Amino acid sequence: MKTILHIVRKEFLQIRRDKFLRTAIIMVPIIQMLVLVYAASFEIKHIRIHFVDGDRSTESIALIHTLSGSPFFIATGSTPDVEAGMQALHTDAAQVVCVILEGFSRQLTSEGSTSVQLLLNSINGSMAELTLAYCSAVIGSYSRNILMEQGVSMADLKSVSTTVRHWYNPELNYRIYMAPGILVILVTVIGWLMSGMNLVKEKEAGTIEQLNVTPIRKYQFIAGKLIPFLIIGLFDLLFGLLIARLLFHVPVEGSVLTLLAFAAVYLIAVLGIGLFISTISNTQQQVLFVSFFFVMIFVLMSGLFTAAENMPHWGRQLNVINPMSYFIRVIRMVLLKGSGFSDIRHELLAISVYAVCTNALAIWRYRKTV
Repeated sequence: MKTILHIVRKEFLQIRRDKFLRTAIIMVPIIQMLVLVYAASFEIKHIRIHFVDGDRSTESIALIHTLSGSPFFIATGSTPDVEAGMQALHTDAAQVVCVILEGFSRQLTSEGSTSVQLLLNSINGSMAELTLAYCSAVIGSYSRNILMEQGVSMADLKSVSTTVRHWYNPELNYRIYMAPGILVILVTVIGWLMSGMNLVKEKEAGTIEQLNVTPIRKYQFIAGKLIPFLIIGLFDLLFGLLIARLLFHVPVEGSVLTLLAFAAVYLIAVLGIGLFISTISNTQQQVLFVSFFFVMIFVLMSGLFTAAENMPHWGRQLNVINPMSYFIRVIRMVLLKGSGFSDIRHELLAISVYAVCTNALAIWRYRKTV
């Protein structure tokens, strides 16, 4: 144990002398939380909508005001000409064009039904789908209000009423959902890249040979390299949690100690991956290339941006070896739902096995001479 502590002390001295690492430990969490939590969002607001009102009636104007008053839309203008609306769509002056044809009011009052045409820019397919959903919801609300004014009761409109209540994010604030996932990326990058780069940097400088000729055992060397970045990773996690709490009001329903315990095991697993990659690499460029390849796959399959349950069956099976998927699930469970050890025991067991395997590989692959 005394040998490991000496190696840990040496690592902290190296980190303190490295201006880049000192800056990254503090600045990376701040920049990543401030930028990515705002940027990584699937919420769509301020959709530019252009109206083509060929009816010019009280009902058509009411529909335009209803859509314009929605927080999702920004009205860019209204014209009676469909060609002008298409021109706004083609020049990207508008993202959706709402066409109200002549006779809208007459059909609505005499026949009880009418139609509205929506023209959408579908270059971004997911955005077009959400825009259509927003428009349909607003127009549907407008239609119900018109029918109620005509004396049609809600019971006649539909026999079953569904009320949705969101337990863990009642206001559907997307930042509360994204901030925990961004914290996982932060901890992963800090642990994975810095541990791997640190070891290879010594290889390139040739200073590692001074350790290789000592009687230090391989497990002591790996443990000494791992512990400093484990402490730094936990510090950055707490620092990021503080930022998320103060700036984005992310709730902390569960125990922070439970989260830290899981994060410590997760970091040991991730640091083991970084150290294993560094043992098979000779340059920092090789570490960056291999790490970037795996980190990108892990992030995209982690469930951060899209639900892992929506993946095909082979993708869900492959995701078993993705450590980020476990941590993202756990951090959301603990922070948003208040889950305890009993709720995350399966994820904790899986990541513990992962940590043992990755560090065993790093110890086995590390070569030294006595």
